[in-house]
Amino acid sequence: MRLAGAMLFVADLPAMTAFYRDVVGFTPIEETRLDDWVEFDTGETRFALHAIPSEVGVQPSPAPRETGGCKLILAVDDLVAARERLSAAGVTILDRPWGGWDFSDPEGNVIGVRARA
Repeated sequence: MRLAGAMLFVADLPAMTAFYRDVVGFTPIEETRLDDWVEFDTGETRFALHAIPSEVGVQPSPAPRETGGCKLILAVDDLVAARERLSAAGVTILDRPWGGWDFSDPEGNVIGVRARA
């Protein structure tokens, strides 16, 4: 088996779409877009956002959730440049005791960052 993609359930689909498009830099795939679904081409696999139905009553929380059941890991060519770009965009950076760093999206999902192998 191999991982074909990843998906996050989100409370605010428009805001999260804008974040992953404009800040992270993923390209939305318009052909697969639905009212409650946005899929992105990440270059190596697909990443999607799926809206949580409003009747569920989930509210977005900007505080990083360190106890989530899943953590996405993004690979970048230049760790310093990626950190500077995200910081300049106002993204919360989480420094780690081992010297690495993560960031959180507008709904508190923690995203790992590592150098591309």
